[in-house]
Amino acid sequence: MDEALRFFRVYEGWVYFLLAIGALLYFRRFLLAWRELRSTIFGLEREQSQTRLNQSAGVLTLLILIAVAEFVVVSFVAPLRPQANPLLTPTIDLLGTSTATLPPSEPVTEAMQEGDSTPTPVPTEDFRQGLCVSGELEITSPEPGERVSGEVVIFGSASASNFGFYKLEIALAQNVNWRTIQAGRTPKTNGDLVPSWDTSTLQSGDYMLRLVVVDNDGNSLPDCRVPITIIPPEE
Repeated sequence: MDEALRFFRVYEGWVYFLLAIGALLYFRRFLLAWRELRSTIFGLEREQSQTRLNQSAGVLTLLILIAVAEFVVVSFVAPLRPQANPLLTPTIDLLGTSTATLPPSEPVTEAMQEGDSTPTPVPTEDFRQGLCVSGELEITSPEPGERVSGEVVIFGSASASNFGFYKLEIALAQNVNWRTIQAGRTPKTNGDLVPSWDTSTLQSGDYMLRLVVVDNDGNSLPDCRVPITIIPPEE
């Protein structure tokens, strides 16, 4: 089931595109059949026109139901199943550059030096300043720099005027390529933003969590970021 949900999320745009093309074709057939039905006077011709009209109406109804089902699956069902969201499974390069360079406004995470037995601690200061707003847009758990493993619950707040939805994303600290963990359409205040997140699907390393709130006009508000380190589960 998770594979099917992931398919519908990844190819959401194509599904709507194909449904729109099918709807246009059968709407045209519906109009033609309707005109024929109104212009014909013989019984046999009227029956044929009525049959074509019914068929076109039936296909249009089916296409609309498929579109509604796609919307419900992508917007409400898939966000409740973290396994259905495509997640990043990177390989940590221990021999790569010692430092990842990001724009000045981005937090910088030190990579592991060759030969080090433990990763360099992640700076935790200033990650919430200017980005996270207490009680409105923040991640309270895990905390900046926290080491996590196994099943994790992400707590925080996601609310704003004209609230549309929120989403939790993750990326490697050295290569910011955001992937969605979970999304929700209900505002949260000091609640569980992600009730259950299996970190074992990711390899160990330094990551960045990002909380994004989008309003009903489709505008993304300034995001809130928290650096974390994923470690292997204890045996």
